[in-house]
Amino acid sequence: MPELLLNMKDIEFTYSSGKKALAKVDFTVTAGEFVALAGRNGSGKTTLTRLAMALLKPGSGSIHLRGHNTAAMTTADMARSIGYVFQNPDRQIFRDSVVKEVAYGPEQLGFAPAAVTESAAWALAVTGLTELAGSFPRTLSRGQKQKVAIASAIAMRPQMLILDEPTSGQDPWEAQSLMELLTELNQQGITIILVTHDMELISRYAVRAVVLEQGRKVFDGPPAELFDGSQDIGAWGLMPPSALALSRQLTGMNARSADELVEQLAAAIKRRGEQYA
Repeated sequence: MPELLLNMKDIEFTYSSGKKALAKVDFTVTAGEFVALAGRNGSGKTTLTRLAMALLKPGSGSIHLRGHNTAAMTTADMARSIGYVFQNPDRQIFRDSVVKEVAYGPEQLGFAPAAVTESAAWALAVTGLTELAGSFPRTLSRGQKQKVAIASAIAMRPQMLILDEPTSGQDPWEAQSLMELLTELNQQGITIILVTHDMELISRYAVRAVVLEQGRKVFDGPPAELFDGSQDIGAWGLMPPSALALSRQLTGMNARSADELVEQLAAAIKRRGEQYA
């Protein structure tokens, strides 16, 4: 049975402004999952992930990481198990070369010099950044910067990676490259929590989807169930993937991605051709 990594129980959080961000939210993550966290702006997604990283502390409820209560843990303590990648990579990039940036986390966690070098080299290789090791990070593209941020996180050898809208501001090719990287990391054993508004990404890559609405959890299950028409996702500010929306207009089709839609269209055309052959 997979290990329970993160267990958030009855979480409540209210900002100093008086805005209640989360109300009685339960959220668990087991080892090896690829979870998408969705919901409209202000639904509580980012608040939940920042609580998971101890960047915020809950007003009530409990958070356990690998069975240990995180109430007294610091962000540095959490970083040994969870890597966090902000939506804007510029918020976490500050060194003058890619390799120095990636090495910073392991250095702060007290890795031995040889282990720092080894972890940085591994993280650069996995993210495809080895040839950019000596580059100044600020000159890179948005997608490359995001990969630097991911490399910096995984260099600390976490079990889990939380990413807040990582494909934001990227062109389709960079976004696809990034999602393929996350899939590869997940296949290597790193648990992924992806905060996103992109339903196409959820349908194509996630194994589990969790939806928040006005600070409450309203859905937790497979993406196929989220998009099968049984859920009123419009009430949560969500839209079905475009391929699924289009395929529903076509008799006998229910594609969840562009690739599936092409396959189903090709099959339908073949069947029609055979009928009239």
